[in-house]
Amino acid sequence: MASRIFFSLCLVLAFALFTEAKDHPVGGTSDAWKVPSQPDSLNKWAERSRFQVGDNLVWKYDSKKDSVLQVTREAYLNCNTSSPIAEHKEGETKVQLEKSGAYYFISGTQANCQKGEKVIVVVMGARSRRSGADSPALAPSPSPSPNSEAEAPTVARTNAASGLKSGVMVVVGILAGFLMM
Repeated sequence: MASRIFFSLCLVLAFALFTEAKDHPVGGTSDAWKVPSQPDSLNKWAERSRFQVGDNLVWKYDSKKDSVLQVTREAYLNCNTSSPIAEHKEGETKVQLEKSGAYYFISGTQANCQKGEKVIVVVMGARSRRSGADSPALAPSPSPSPNSEAEAPTVARTNAASGLKSGVMVVVGILAGFLMM
């Protein structure tokens, strides 16, 4: 009886690890929202990261000198700051990724955007609840480049954190197996 309770707790813990929303500092560090040394460095960070529905993007910046604009693909390509979808000027901004697809963000300072202070984030679809036996395996695909014609790929690249979670699941499964014996 006690081993079944422990097994159930392990499953709940494992499920919590897989469904936990994450905060992603944009650019990988808390001070990355500024004109980058390489114009594509923010997009290279986004391509290496994995974003899920429910995750948050987090920016920290000097609100007297900069802001974050969520824009359309067209505005992103042209660094058009005139009619954003959303404008953030607080100095600390958190945006929840509510649906799958591409999100486009640029600096509210047009000159900064033109120098590469902008990023495309591609959010993966919600996790399927179907059994793994009849689900096809999906191969990761890269995030779109700024000049890409595609609006948004369906799957983003994975990062080391997802590998860590998989490892935790394997360990939990092995422990549960030993406890059931």
